[in-house]
Amino acid sequence: MPEQLPVDVEALRERAVAFVDDVLRPADAALASGGPEAGSRVREASKEAGFFYMTQPEEFGGRPGTSLELTVLRELFAAANLQSSRFVFGPGPGVLHAAEGSLREHYLLPVLRGEKRGAFGFTEPDSAPRPTWAKLDGDHLFMTGQKSYVTGGATADFVSVLLNVENADGSKAGTAMVAIDRTAEGVSIDREFASMEGGGHVAMKFDNVKVPVAHVVGKIGEGMPRALGNIGNVRLLVSAQAVGMCQFVLGFVEAHLRKPHRSGVPLGDREGVRMRYADMRIDTYAARSTLYRTARIVDSGDNSVNEVIACKVFCTETAGRVVDGGVQLIGGQALVKGHPLEALYREVRSLRLVEGASDLLRINLIKGKLELEKGRV
Repeated sequence: MPEQLPVDVEALRERAVAFVDDVLRPADAALASGGPEAGSRVREASKEAGFFYMTQPEEFGGRPGTSLELTVLRELFAAANLQSSRFVFGPGPGVLHAAEGSLREHYLLPVLRGEKRGAFGFTEPDSAPRPTWAKLDGDHLFMTGQKSYVTGGATADFVSVLLNVENADGSKAGTAMVAIDRTAEGVSIDREFASMEGGGHVAMKFDNVKVPVAHVVGKIGEGMPRALGNIGNVRLLVSAQAVGMCQFVLGFVEAHLRKPHRSGVPLGDREGVRMRYADMRIDTYAARSTLYRTARIVDSGDNSVNEVIACKVFCTETAGRVVDGGVQLIGGQALVKGHPLEALYREVRSLRLVEGASDLLRINLIKGKLELEKGRV
């Protein structure tokens, strides 16, 4: 449970609380007034506080946090609901964490130094005739296909793409994760679009793109496990953000319910309002319990795929209900553009789709149990 944290993690949390008040809130005020240097100040302060390096590998000068530590911080920063929190953590290696040779020199290290930006190409369009594939020919792969939802693809320097590899004779060699320069010959952006929470995405096409085998992360045949390993980390991150959203909404709504009301009594005195607010608090309590137990399971080293799936589904769907309940209790003002709950209302809906739609994850969870006998769920 959140209140049963180890002493060192509790101390980390207290430092983060002070960081929110001393660094992030002033930075948000600067961002609101158009101060472009606010992000740099947050990054430097985060480095000094030690938060910046918690998402980076030790061999590159990082001090990687445990799943529990990162969960505590991500939940807390999300609960503060500040734009400047996006500058706190340094860029992580993502699927490139095992990169070696030229892949390490030209992609991983520049990413960790903040010199390059990568994107992740996983989702296939429904209309695609077949999943993205590549023919293996000597020291190169010749890749063809599409990826429909590449977040940040328009400004990325390269894309890490999951594809199926075939040998020269047409036999299957397995899946692979490869790094491809966005400007490589044969790579094109089919369209750019934005989702309602403000995220920028692209659909990409690959037409017989020549990719050195040296750009394969790990080995051919390891693509799907590497992709899912990274997705698992992001699913726990999203779960922590969802629970943090819930906590922000609870605090915001509580303040509203305690205020004087035109009826003569605060809204919080009404039994019907109390029942709706009680459900919001009950849901959040259950989601926090799920989140923290899952983080501890991940840190134990046990197989946690099903637990992370369950956590992501439950926490994001809970956040949807809590934000919706908050809008209902605040009223129409909460839907006015610029209101804190209006922004969260748009953002929270995307969480049930990012890194695996909820219903797809439900199917995968039961497949993991009935076919693979994995997990506690």
